[in-house]
Amino acid sequence: MPHDETPAPTQAPPQTQTLNRSSAGSSAARLPAPRLPGPVDAGPAPWLLRLIAVGLVLAALNLRPAITSLGALLEEVREGLHMSGSVAGVLTSVPPLCFALFGVMAPRLARRFGAGTVVCAGMAAIAAGLVIRPYVGSTAGFLAASALALMGIAVSNILMPVIVKRWFPDRVGTMTGLYSMALALGTALAAAVTVPLTSALGGNWQSGLAVWAVLAALAVLPWIVLVRDRTPAPGQPAATRPGRGSGAASASGAAEGSGAASASASGSASASGAADARSSEAPALRITRSRTAWGLACFFGLQATAAYITMGWMPQIFRDAGVPAGTAGVLLAVTMAMGVPLAFVIPRVAGRLRQQGPIVVVLGLCGLIGYTGLYLAPAAGAWAWALLLGVANCAFPLALTMIGMRSRTGAGVVRLSAFAQSTGYLLSIPGPLLVGVLYQHSGGWGLPIALMAGLMIPQMVAGVLAGRDRTIEDEC
Repeated sequence: MPHDETPAPTQAPPQTQTLNRSSAGSSAARLPAPRLPGPVDAGPAPWLLRLIAVGLVLAALNLRPAITSLGALLEEVREGLHMSGSVAGVLTSVPPLCFALFGVMAPRLARRFGAGTVVCAGMAAIAAGLVIRPYVGSTAGFLAASALALMGIAVSNILMPVIVKRWFPDRVGTMTGLYSMALALGTALAAAVTVPLTSALGGNWQSGLAVWAVLAALAVLPWIVLVRDRTPAPGQPAATRPGRGSGAASASGAAEGSGAASASASGSASASGAADARSSEAPALRITRSRTAWGLACFFGLQATAAYITMGWMPQIFRDAGVPAGTAGVLLAVTMAMGVPLAFVIPRVAGRLRQQGPIVVVLGLCGLIGYTGLYLAPAAGAWAWALLLGVANCAFPLALTMIGMRSRTGAGVVRLSAFAQSTGYLLSIPGPLLVGVLYQHSGGWGLPIALMAGLMIPQMVAGVLAGRDRTIEDEC
């Protein structure tokens, strides 16, 4: 990809220097002193950018199978571990809880060790948790091993927008769409093939859950190279190479690297260095004073509530309506698969709009229609409701895109990503738990579905607020 390079200055030829020495002192005094050529960095090699893109895709493929594979086998897991409906509700609330608790740690870990190192460790944690949890033999152990995998997912969730902003500052929408599409593909794949895989492995639900650790182990490989890589991000001067101990100039977790990369897109390397210095000297944003940040956090939390209720409970809703277990898993896969094309299209469309509120409203209306159909005729119109709810679930890539658009600097993006996702996941914790309690005590799905539909209204309101054409720097 093209990079701005500052041409090395050239010294005057010897004849000119001789004339200068023989000239009058006043003339010599007016001659500018020759500048010494500084280090010029050509930026990252093309193979490194390709490796980062592959790493992003593989990491994104692993950000949901731990959840959707469990949703497809939730009934078998409940019977095997003797869970009640309320305890199963707790189990479906564990993902947002872990994302909220561990996601806060991601920026600090990235500043200290580098974003590539943290994502590599996250993929290893996912693989370990997925291998361990089916075989611990108790509900508490299952929850603990799930938390290990979800910890790896949490830090990777936070750092995906940061890595995109840093390494692909001129293609934020495209790369966000790419990894969002891979995320949706991994989600749908786990939902669709977990039940058939379990049958092929002898009908053992433990094996059906553990097999997804192979995909996570594969995702570790490209990030191993990036653990030791210290190549500057595009446009970042060699003097501010990221690395341990680089403090505020560390580009992986500290956003000055992203800020420098963004500045380089419109100026020279020296200009990006100056922008970097100004960014490091600027006072920290008080992000809690931003209405846009709060709107984005609420929007993120409400869409996450709908997503985890869907991933955790939708197959059970269809199974209770008389749909076979394998078909129920495929229906969930259809819902998740809608995000594959839309997760690539929506960020690109959103990036061209000054306000993203209209997209928020369209997605919310699809959700309302889908939940209404799920309430009135869950089996008869199952495929239509699955498609509509799949469209509604594409609020996730839209939220990620707005995180990148609602700040002018890399530092703002990293703070907004951590704040919106961590706060949003905290807000989403009660939803799946409440659905489980209502399901157990009402004996049906009427009240839980009414709750899901009702939450779409505040989601649209928060999304319109977050989609206004302004940045957090304007409000802080």
